[in-house]
Amino acid sequence: MLSRKIFEAEFAEALQEELARQDMSIRDLAERAGIPAATLYKLTSGRADPRLSTVRRIVNVLEPREKSFIAVIAARFLLDEIDNRDLPIGGKQYHIRGYAANTLEECIAAAARAEKEGALGIVCAPILASIVEKIVDCPVAIIKPQQQTIIEAIETIAKRV
Repeated sequence: MLSRKIFEAEFAEALQEELARQDMSIRDLAERAGIPAATLYKLTSGRADPRLSTVRRIVNVLEPREKSFIAVIAARFLLDEIDNRDLPIGGKQYHIRGYAANTLEECIAAAARAEKEGALGIVCAPILASIVEKIVDCPVAIIKPQQQTIIEAIETIAKRV
């Protein structure tokens, strides 16, 4: 496991061993990690030390995390019904993980956290979706309220005025 080996041996040696173990070339790694091949050649030869961001990108390619949940960003009262459930969709089981947020800032932070934790995709409010799509690399879908829900909200307001 590369992430352990890099703390026990030289980075260059650990990287070379992991590439050989996975039968991956430096060019393949460069393409998949979005790192210039020249940088990787320097790292594997020991002529350069990697930056932390480079190590992260390499580890993410060579040791991908299991992405096993769909994130839903919403107010807590909406999440109480669906948080931490497994839903069968298209013959597969998907775990649903809720991220409670009440402000725009909390929503953006929740989206970044969900992606970092391995979300397959993110479901959020329409007003938030365009922002979230710009900061994450996973698919984003919107919560579309049903007509009856909107009518009930209008009726609530009408009773108050």
